[in-house]
Order: sequence, then C-alpha cells, then structure tokens
Amino acid sequence: MSEQREPQEQPEELETRNEEAPEADVEGSGEGDTEARLQELEALADERRDQALRAQAELENQRRRFERELENAHKYAMEKFASEMLEVSDSLEMGLQAARESKDVERIIEGAELTLKNLNKVFEKFGIQSEDPTGQRFDPERHQAMSMQEDPENPPNTVVATMQKGFLLQDRVLRPAMVVVSKAPTSPNIDESA
Repeated sequence: MSEQREPQEQPEELETRNEEAPEADVEGSGEGDTEARLQELEALADERRDQALRAQAELENQRRRFERELENAHKYAMEKFASEMLEVSDSLEMGLQAARESKDVERIIEGAELTLKNLNKVFEKFGIQSEDPTGQRFDPERHQAMSMQEDPENPPNTVVATMQKGFLLQDRVLRPAMVVVSKAPTSPNIDESA
C-alpha cells in the first residue's frame, strides 16, 4: 500500500510523451523516406499476392490430383481381385478341357477340387468367408429361412440344414445362407377316448 502512485501523475506523463513523439517523427522524416517506405510496402504486397496466388494454384492442382486418384480408385478397385480370379478361370478352363478329353472321373474330381481350393484361397486373401450355420441359432441378419421343420433334437430356431452357404465380406453379409430352421414339435391331440 505504501507504493501507491497518484493516478493523475501517470496520464500526464503519457500525454507529454505522446506529444513529443509525433514532432520527432515529423522532423526526422523526409519526402525520400516516405517514398522508400511506400515502395518497400508495395514490394511486400506484391510478394504476398504472388505467394497467395501460388498457394491457390497449388491447392487447385492438389484438388484435381485427388479427384483423378479417387476416380481411378473407383474404376480399378476390383483390379487386384479380378487379376487373382484369372487364375481360377484358367483352372476351370483346363478342368473342362481335361473332362472333355478324358473319361477318368477321378481326374475330373481332382481338378475340380484343386480349382475350388484355389478359389477359396483367393476368397481368403480378400476377406471373403463362407458360412455354413448348421447347428447355430437362426439369425435373420445372416440367414434366409427357406423352410421350417419339426425337430425334437434341436431347440426351436436352430439351423438344422444349410441348403446354400452364405458369404461374408469383411464380416458384412455378402449373401445370406439359405437354411432350414427347426420349430417346436406340435403336440398331438389327446382325444382317443372314443
């Protein structure tokens, strides 16, 4: 508290300083200094304008490049999968050719098994999984019920048979499994008193 200043002393000092400063600037500045400063500011403004135009052009070029890359990604998204499937296609063609030339059923079966193995390898590589839900609880999100049958051995809403496998792509249903679902047995009418 002892170091308090009187509030009126400070503003007077500031006023005196502010009055002196403009006079010093006016006296020290000349016509040449103002012109030089103006040219310097114009050069700086031109430089900033040029930088802004370059940045805008770079952003536009980057936007176009991203659009091209996105368009190519949409066009050729299946390229890797398609190139892997070519091997499966070749295998099927060779199997058909061998089946036409040979009557050996074992060779035809062996060729078909190798082709299926090759196809499953491609599916696995791209995150496609087959699903045989036999014995599992029926899930309408992943299974398509084709029929229902009474089954005393399984609880109701259990898949008792798979007519066609389902397929998942990265855990998303690509095709639901076609299944037969169990239902509770109907109780027989006990009206045998006659």
